[in-house]
Amino acid sequence: MSDPLRRVDAMVDANILPSPHVRQQLRVAAGLTQAEVADAIGVQRVAVARWEAGLTRPHRSNRLKYAHFLRRLAEKYPAAPQEVSDEG
Repeated sequence: MSDPLRRVDAMVDANILPSPHVRQQLRVAAGLTQAEVADAIGVQRVAVARWEAGLTRPHRSNRLKYAHFLRRLAEKYPAAPQEVSDEG
């Protein structure tokens, strides 16, 4: 499966989140702060910061809300997500 299709699948599946980098890109493309995202999901800003840094993953109920939120952002800003290769 090609990388673009994998990214789309990740955004469609409610249990799978896009990479932390893409999460941040979607938020920034929407002009939202971490605090605004946290308020929408019902968590503290530090939780969103850790999710975007890849330090933690949201628990199931928050993951479902966060994945839905990210899917909506991806629909509105389709050019925003850009995966970054770990190869250098």
